[in-house]
Parts: sequence; structure tokens; C-alpha cells
Amino acid sequence: MFGIKKLYILIIKQFLLLFVGTFFISLFVLMMQFVWQYVDALIGKGLTLDIMGQFFWYMALMMVPQALPLAILLSSLIAFGNLGESSELTAIKAAGISLFQTLRPLTFIVVAIAFCSFYFQNNIGPQSKGKIGQLLISMKQKSPELEIPEGIFYDGIPQCNIYVQKKDLKTGMLYGIMIYKMTDSYEDAAIILADSGMLQSTAEKKHLLLNLYSGEWFENMRSSELAGSATVPYRRETFWKKRIVLDFDGDFNLADASVFGQNAQAKSLNQIKIDIDSLNFTYDSIGRAYYNEAKTYSYDIQGLTKADSLRSIQASRQEAFNYDSLYAHLSPDKQRNAVNSALTKVNMHMSDLDFKSMVTSEGDRYLRLHKIEAINKFVLALSCIIFFFIGAPLGAIIRRGGLGVPIIVSVIVYIIFYILDNTGFRMARGGMWAIWFGKGIATAVLAPTAAFITYKANNDSAVFNLDSYIDLGMRILGMRRKRHIASKEVIINDPDYQHDIQELNRISDEVTQYSHEHNLKSPPNIIKVFFKYQPDHEIERISEELDTVIDDLNNTRDRIILGLLGHYPVVSEKAHTRPFERRWLNILSAILIPFGAFLYIRMWSFRLRLLKDLRVIKQTNKQIIDRINQKGLGH
Repeated sequence: MFGIKKLYILIIKQFLLLFVGTFFISLFVLMMQFVWQYVDALIGKGLTLDIMGQFFWYMALMMVPQALPLAILLSSLIAFGNLGESSELTAIKAAGISLFQTLRPLTFIVVAIAFCSFYFQNNIGPQSKGKIGQLLISMKQKSPELEIPEGIFYDGIPQCNIYVQKKDLKTGMLYGIMIYKMTDSYEDAAIILADSGMLQSTAEKKHLLLNLYSGEWFENMRSSELAGSATVPYRRETFWKKRIVLDFDGDFNLADASVFGQNAQAKSLNQIKIDIDSLNFTYDSIGRAYYNEAKTYSYDIQGLTKADSLRSIQASRQEAFNYDSLYAHLSPDKQRNAVNSALTKVNMHMSDLDFKSMVTSEGDRYLRLHKIEAINKFVLALSCIIFFFIGAPLGAIIRRGGLGVPIIVSVIVYIIFYILDNTGFRMARGGMWAIWFGKGIATAVLAPTAAFITYKANNDSAVFNLDSYIDLGMRILGMRRKRHIASKEVIINDPDYQHDIQELNRISDEVTQYSHEHNLKSPPNIIKVFFKYQPDHEIERISEELDTVIDDLNNTRDRIILGLLGHYPVVSEKAHTRPFERRWLNILSAILIPFGAFLYIRMWSFRLRLLKDLRVIKQTNKQIIDRINQKGLGH
């Protein structure tokens, strides 16, 4: 027990050190990815250090729940990869400590991290999300820092387009200035040309002072009084020095936080529950109002007399009024007016229904977003545990430490999780998938994967053994490997040729008898195969006896016999008898008709192939026996 405690301390210490490092690396990568999304809102705005500090602080807090699963995955991979690479994991297993016992202390730590992640998302994360959203809107609304480029029109100043041919960075002077100053429209634009000028901001940063030298001012004098006049007067002014005051708000004004009232990510579970009840109540009331309005609507036809209208309304309530006969008694002009009136009302009500549909669809979208966010808080916390049971067993299987292979594996696993989770989120948000299915698809895929990898790692199974998967695929597709017979350089014992001849003759007789009894050309009996299978180990026994003879004859020095040994096929011993070893699997495959039909055809093809293999075995047996007798071997 004391040794196990020391082992736990060693593993916990190694994991926590790696977890702290990988957490900050993951957080930094996710923050950079977030910054690139909003880089346009940050550059060129002249933001102060305190505003930028708040932005990065709240962004880091917001990214913590997403960085935790990735950090757990990467740190567990590296920790157990290091243990496997240094053979410490082998020594632990040799001491009788299973992988489950090794994972036990870290499991409690990861579960605690998962609870911390949930608490963070439910309490700190929503506040950070609200603050970062408020800062982003404020940054987008802030006027850009005055940095006029050379050779292109700059529209960063409200109602102005400024072109500067050249500027002096030392003195701040601008040369070759052209300004389009607009008020209400392009027709009212004032065109200002100047040889040089200087632009300065006022002390309160609410206005800009533009001092222009040696230029001209052209301006249309169009006004509402002269709107109908054919001639438009204009004003032209030549100046040596001109001072213009431009509106420019260079301060950072924090946006109102109330605009985030519908943002589900900025709410805790309790707030989401309250808002869902409020949204349901509000949009249910709207739906009932729309329904009552539709019930009270009356359909009338233009051109009817008052008596006809009253009679039509009364008859329509009794569901015995014929509008076609009433329409037929109208004059052509009234019929045309009635049709035009009906089309107008239909278009009006279609527009009204489109608007109402937009309102109700928006309400459904808000409800879905709140429900998705409520589930997402649990999914991210649960992903910490799932990623641990993927990373730690994979590290024990791969047995590669460092940052090479673990980073590659972590990125692949995280990309799979991100694609599944993001796809499910978008489909659930759009209403194409159920919310529980969209947000649970990533967990439903990765949780069984984690259980499978953990089981394989605990049993020391070769999960990444490529040859085993190739062999499985070849067996499924009915392919087989060739028999390779190589001559031995050193032969200790010569073959017992006479005994081998007797065995080959007996095998040939058994092969002939099996072919006649089982009639391999005919299709297999469905009832016997899927429901009433009788064990058949005859081919398995014949194949073992043939392999024994081949192993003995492989000691021969005769190259002809060695070549003939390579003609023996590798026989499929059970594929022609039944699909599976277990009876219930055979019954289940028969019930699943498409799958059962595939297995039935596959089994029939194996019967035909077995018949061909048995004929090759008989022919090869005869050739080897003739060769032994011809050379007089064994006498």
C-alpha cells in the first residue's frame, strides 16, 4: 500500500506539472484564434493599454472552459507516454498494478477539474462573455485613430473622404490634399483642394482642426427652394489659409450592457431557466393573439350589396353559402374588381403572415439558443473526463513522450470533437436537429471511443497494430495470404518421407470423402446455417494435419518438393460453415435481411473456394508422393 501511495504521488506530480504547462499553451492558442476573428476591431482604433488589458483578461476567462479539455488530453497523453517510453509503465504492470489502478488518483483530479469547469461556465464565464461582448461593440463603435495613408482616399472621418498625395512623418504636414466633404447627399458635396495642410485633434478629442494652405473650395448651393430650378448655383472660394473644424469622437465610450439581454452565453443556468419560462410565456401569448386574429377575420367580396354581404357572412357561419354562384351573378366589371380586391388582400395577408412567421421563428431561435447553452455547460465539463480517458490510455499504448506524437494525436482528437460539436450546434440552432441530439453527438461518439481505448489499454491489446487490421479486412473481404516456403540453410533432421506419404494419402482420402458428403457446390442450407448449426471441425483438423506434414517436408533438400509445398493453399477453416461463432449473432444476422443476405452469399463463395482448395490439395499431395517415390527418398 505504501508503494502504491508513492506511485500515486509520482503520477499526480508528473500530470499536474504537465497540465499547468499545457493549459497555458492551449489557452494561448485559443486566445490567438479568437483575436484573429476580431483583429479588425482592434487595429487602428488607438485603444489604451487599460482597455486592451480588460479585453485580453475577459477573453482569457471566457476561453478557460474550452482550454481545460484540450489541456487534460495533451497532459495525460504526454504523462503516460513518458511512463511507457521509459518502461516505467511496464514495471508498474509487472508489479501487479493494473492500468485502472494507475488511473485512479488522476480520475478524482479530473472529475474535480470537470466540476470546476462547470462552476466556471455557470458563474464566471457568463460575466466574462458579457464583458467581452460589451467591449467588442464599444471597440467597433469607436472612431478609428487618425492615420491617413498616402495615395488613397481615407474615409475614417465622418462625412469626409480625404486624399493625401504625400505626408511628412517628422513635421506632420500633408501635401497634395483633396477633400470631398458631404452633408446630405453627393450633390451637396464640397470639393476642397489644397497644396498643404496639417490635421490636429482637440484636447477633448471631440473635434479635428484641419489647417489648409493655398487652395480652393468648390461647393454646390442646392437647397429645397431651388429643387425645381434648371440651374444650380455654386460657390467658389480661393484661400491662402483655411481652418476647418470636423466632428471626430476619439474617446472610448463603453456600450450599454442591456443590449446583451438575449445572449444566452452571458447567462447562468438559473438565469437561462427563468428566461426560457419568460420567452415561452411571451411567445405563447403572441401565438394566441395571432390565432385569435385569424379566427375573427371575415372574407368579403368587393361589389356585393349590403344584403349580399350580410347573407354571405351568415351563410358562411352555417357553412352552406356558395361563393361561386354569388360571383357568377356579378357583372364583368364587378367580377374584375372582386378578383383584384381578393389578390390585394391575399398579398397583404401573405406579407402579414411572413412578418408573423419571422416573429415566431425569432422566438423559437432564442429558445433553442438558451437550451443549447444550458446543455453546453454540461457537455464541456463532461468532455474533460472523456478526453482524459482517451489521452491516458492512448499514451500508455503509443508509449511516446515529449511534444511530437502527443500533440499530433491531441490535435486530431480535438478536431474531431470540434467538428462534431460545431456541426451539431449549427444544426440544432437552425432547428434541423433536435437540441439533445445536436449537442450530444460529439459525446455519443467520443465516449464509446474512450471506453474502447481504455479497455484495450488495460488488456494490453494492440490497438494500433496495422497487421491485425489488415488481416481482419482480408478475412472480411474473403482475401487470404499466400503460403511462403523457404529452404533452410541448416537442416538437422531429414523428413520422414514414408510417414509423410502415408499422411498425405490419408489426407487425400479424407478430402475426397468430405467433398462428397457436404456437396460444396450446392448453396448452404439457411436453416442449418443461421438457426440449427451443427459443429463442423473436420476442415480445421485436416488443415492442422496438413500443416504438420508441410513443416516436416520443409526440411527436405529437394527443390522440387519445396516448390510444390508452396502450392498448398491457406484454407479458411470455418468461413464456409457459419457467419459467427455465437448462435444469437447468427440469428440476429438472419433477421437483418440485407446483412444476412451478404453473409449468406459470402459463405457460399467460401464453400466454392474450399472445393477448389481441396482439389488443389489432392493434386499437390499426388505430385509430392510421385516425386518422393521417383527419387527414392526415405529408402
